Amino acid sequence: MLCSMVGMYNYLAGMLHFAHSLRPPPRSKIASLTDFPNGMSSSTAKLSKPRPKHLDLTKIRLPLPGWVSIMHRVSGAAMFVAIPLILWLLDKSLGTEIGFDVVNEVLALWWVKLALAALLWGFLHHFCAGIRYLMLDMHKGIDLASARMSAGAVYLVSIALTLLLAWRLFL
Repeated sequence: MLCSMVGMYNYLAGMLHFAHSLRPPPRSKIASLTDFPNGMSSSTAKLSKPRPKHLDLTKIRLPLPGWVSIMHRVSGAAMFVAIPLILWLLDKSLGTEIGFDVVNEVLALWWVKLALAALLWGFLHHFCAGIRYLMLDMHKGIDLASARMSAGAVYLVSIALTLLLAWRLFL
């Protein structure tokens, strides 16, 4: 019993020491924001370009690989949100013959087909972008020109496959 209490004390003392080491340094040891290298003062230091006070997202021109990254996240979130609906439709269609007929009637609506085509594009885009990211993780195509080309290929392949498969959906 005494041995376990001593062990617990040593453990807690070690944790306190670790937590104390994570504290930020005192304010007096932090360099102020007006300190500049080479002894320059804030009046003599000039910024190369003015910094925006308020970030205007409509004026930012994102490159194609950036859009692929954002759409990869959006398509993944959309598929995650759609999982309960798809599972519910699958459950209804496999439950009874009446449920199967109801699901067929719902899937025959044009706006449901359009939503399914958008979800299909999201899946295909997510899949193609995932392959691109696997290649980037293996350090293939990380230079600027090939990164832009692979980003364009993600959009080209995902849209082409979506049109091919959505053609069957709308027939």
